[in-house]
Amino acid sequence: MDKRYSHQPRSGLGHIKPWYFLVIAVVCGAVCIVALRQNNLQMADLRNQVYAADKNSGDVVKALQNLQVYVTSNMNTNLSSGPNASYPPIQLQYTYERAVEAAGTAASSANSQLYTNAENYCQQLDPTDFSGHNRVPCVEQYVENHGASLPNIPVSLYEFDFVSPPWAPDLAGWTMLVTAVSAIAFVGVWLYQRLTRHKTE
Repeated sequence: MDKRYSHQPRSGLGHIKPWYFLVIAVVCGAVCIVALRQNNLQMADLRNQVYAADKNSGDVVKALQNLQVYVTSNMNTNLSSGPNASYPPIQLQYTYERAVEAAGTAASSANSQLYTNAENYCQQLDPTDFSGHNRVPCVEQYVENHGASLPNIPVSLYEFDFVSPPWAPDLAGWTMLVTAVSAIAFVGVWLYQRLTRHKTE
């Protein structure tokens, strides 16, 4: 036996088993994968709640807020799914259609009242015109000047896209961090001990 090697002092890193770090990295990596998948499943459930609220005239605002808070504070919660997914991923089709329908109803009511106002206005201008010969152009001109048009509702107000962070302080994020640190520590300690062993032999 080489006496120089037998009396060679070993540093703190020399007593550490690198395989410990490898085990920690593997375990935390597995937990991280499960946590990332769970994050995505939870996002999908919250997204479905938004779709249900949109279709059934539910509380869309609250459902959207819940989805936004979760997506922006958890990893692997991207809303898009697949290369052919629509963008933006959240489109409140039914809420938009109800808004357009309500606007149309309001415009129709306004137009009906507009014709009544036009007839009253033109009758006051020419109360002796019983045949309506002069009143018809007057009514048409009044409606043209005061016409109520259907409001333009931007569809972008009913489309949403929330961004998932690349890293977040949730279970997936912390286990990912521990996995990376443990893997680096394993490689570092293993290389250090191997190089030290070669130098002392």
